[in-house]
Order: sequence, then C-alpha cells, then structure tokens
Amino acid sequence: MKYASVTDRLAGLGGAKWALHARARALKAAGEDIIEFTIGEPDVPTPEVFIEAAQRAMAAGRTGYSNGRGEPGVLAALAARYSARRGRQIGKDQIMCLPGTQTVLYAVLRALVETGDEVLIGDPMYATYEGQIVQTGATAVPVPLRPEKGFRMQVADVEARITPRSRVLFLNTPHNPTGSVLRPEDIRALGELARKHDLWIISDEVYEDMIFPGVTFSSPLDFPELSDRVVVACSISKSHAAPGFRSGWCVGPAEFCARLLPLSETMLFGSQPFIADMTALAVSNPSPVAAGMAERFANRAEMFWRALDGVSGMRVHRPEAGMFLLIDIRATGLSGNAFAETLLDQHKVAVMPGESFGDGLSGWLRLSLTQSDDKVIEACRRIAAHAASILEKAA
Repeated sequence: MKYASVTDRLAGLGGAKWALHARARALKAAGEDIIEFTIGEPDVPTPEVFIEAAQRAMAAGRTGYSNGRGEPGVLAALAARYSARRGRQIGKDQIMCLPGTQTVLYAVLRALVETGDEVLIGDPMYATYEGQIVQTGATAVPVPLRPEKGFRMQVADVEARITPRSRVLFLNTPHNPTGSVLRPEDIRALGELARKHDLWIISDEVYEDMIFPGVTFSSPLDFPELSDRVVVACSISKSHAAPGFRSGWCVGPAEFCARLLPLSETMLFGSQPFIADMTALAVSNPSPVAAGMAERFANRAEMFWRALDGVSGMRVHRPEAGMFLLIDIRATGLSGNAFAETLLDQHKVAVMPGESFGDGLSGWLRLSLTQSDDKVIEACRRIAAHAASILEKAA
C-alpha cells in the first residue's frame, strides 16, 4: 500500500527518541526502583483554582463548539498580558489559540514553510523540533549552540548557514535542553540578521515564567522593529503546571494570524471553551506555582553541580531557566546513549541521552530537575559510581 511522503520524513522522529524513557517506565511498572529524570513534568499538581475554574465553566454549559482563533475571553486576557509585558499594544487579532505549544508550532511552521525551504534551528534542540520542521517538507538546518558560548545562538554561526532557501530562524528561549536564555543583545543581533535576509523568527517561549534568580528574560516581541516577522509560541503547560489541559497560543502579526486561521479551522475548528476560560484566568495573574518551581529547580541544579562537576571527568552545565540540566560525560569514553542505557540497567537511574536532542549533545546527558531533593542526592551518588566504574574498567 502507498503512504504519503510525510510518514517517511517523520520515521524515527517521534516516540523513537524517547525509547529509554519508555523502557524506564516499563521497568518501573514492573516493580523496579527507578529514579526518573527523563521528562519535564511539573513537580506540583495543577493548582485547584484552575481545575475549579474549568469545572465551573463546564457546569455553566461551556462545552459547545468554539472557533479557530480562540474564545473572546482568553484572547482578551492574552492581549492584555502581552501588551503589558512587551511594552506595546498587542491586539486580539494578533493571537491564535491552539491545543498546546506542540500544535501551535505544527500550525505555524505549516503556514510559513514548505518543500524546498530551510529552517535554521539551534543544535541541540528539543526532541520534537526536527519532526515539526520536516513534516512541512522543509529542511532543518542545524546551527551549533556552543557550550563555551553558554549554548546561546551566535550570529556568525547563523549567517554561515543562510542560503537562498532560508525562510525561518527558529529560536527557543529559555532553551530546552540547555537552559540557556538569550540576552537582549543576542536577540537584537539575530533580529538584524533576520531583517537583512528577510527571515521569519519563530520563538518558543514556553519557559518564560521559569527564569532562575539573577537572570532576565527577553523576547523578540520586545523589539518593535521585528514585529512584522516574529511569531511567539507559548502555553500554560509548564508555567501553570497544567500540561494535560493542552492550552497554547501564538502571537504574531495580524496578517499572519489571518492567514493561519483557515489552517486552524481545517485542523481543529476550536479548542474547548471551558479550557479557554481556565486559561484566561491563568494568564491574567502571575502563576501561583512558576516562581516556586524555578527556585526549586535552580537549587537542584546547584546540587547536581556540587556533587558531580569534575567527578570522573564529568562536567555539569548550569542552566539559567527551565526544568533541565546537562552533564558532559565524554570523558568516560561512552556516548550519551551508552551511558544512559547502562546507568538504567546497573543503577536504576533514568536520564535522557543527549543524542535525542541533536548531534550537538553527543556524549551528554539531559536530566530533568523535577524530582525531590532526596532523589537528586541519591541519583548523584549512583551517577558518580557509574562514571567511576566505567573509567576503572577502561584503565
């Protein structure tokens, strides 16, 4: 039987990247004592105030059809939020609501690129980004994010990879998996490059509210001169500990949103009104959980650094935001895949191999910061023992 070419383009780019996580979950379900640091699930439940808001909306009959743009209440709330945060007027006609950032990015990329086009994207990158790009028929062009530069995208590295087929510069700040945060001067320089080469800028900002102490967030939306080419994607999944509600949005030029609307209507024809009402409440006030998570995650990153940096040649990269930490294990001589697999088998600690996030993290590990302090301490002990045993065997 024949299949559409998109199924070939996406082969190996879906759940295959999460194979170790799936294996760890299976071992845990079978009774194994697994300490899990694979995925970025908030370490607190969805706040009751949001669950109650959704329940009230359902009880009030907010269970009918919606529309492809978003419910009026949530559009107004998001317009107010972004106008206040970005220091300029953002209208409701500049916003589209979709179920979660993943769906947002799928639709946005579908609207901007197609077969033959190129999307410039940082390497390492979040595991689903490559699939999001190639589903359109476009090509992902990796731009190295260098550890010595704090994993922040450099203009020279982008410019060296621009071709006549380049259409989009895809940013992610705060960044997953590195935890890096672009500075205003970074964004200004990248924005000037985008203007020079007439590139769209997509910015995934799902961790905007989870900045660690001493770090300041900046967005391409802060720069009015970029307003005709910037599309920002975000959601309440991380910041409000509500990943299961699948509530996201994009902010961009009004013309872009008008062109995206028929695609949204074709895909979904609207999200659930009761979730829209809950989201309107969530984005109208500071998150009741984001600051606490950011503080805990920063502290846990420090715990990992103190316990493992320099041990058996390992280097720990300190993140500036988000839910994740990176460990460079190249000194052990193993790939990230091999280290993670043997760590799970021998010490019952589940981490993500860096190779799941691009060639730029070959020989690295990504760990979530969402487990308790006690589990972090124990995991550090097991990781250190595993690295030591590898070096001992190699000696």
